[in-house]
Amino acid sequence: MDQGGAPPVFSVTAESDGDRLRVLVTGEVDMATADTMFQTALRDTARHLTLDLRAVTFFDSAAIHAVVRLAQRFPGGLTVLPSRQVRRVLEISGLGEQDWLADG
Repeated sequence: MDQGGAPPVFSVTAESDGDRLRVLVTGEVDMATADTMFQTALRDTARHLTLDLRAVTFFDSAAIHAVVRLAQRFPGGLTVLPSRQVRRVLEISGLGEQDWLADG
C-alpha cells in the first residue's frame, strides 16, 4: 500500500509530436540511469528534442556525458530545461553557456 512515500529515484517518459520529442526526467541521473535517459531520447526519429530536467535532483558526470552526446546528435535541435542542481553541475563543468541550455 502506497502511503505517499518518497518520489521515485528515477523515471523517464517521452512524448512525441511530429518531429519534436519531449523527454521528462525525474529524480537522480547517474551512472546507472544516464543511458536510459539517452536511449529514451533516441527512441524516435525526432529532429527537435526537449530534455526536461527540471525535476532532476542529482546529476553526475555520466549524465553530463549523455547530454553532451545528445547535443551532438541534435545539433541546433536540443533544448535542455535544467533544475537548479543540473544548472549548477553544468556551470561547474564549463557547459553553463551552451546554446542548448535554457535560461530560467
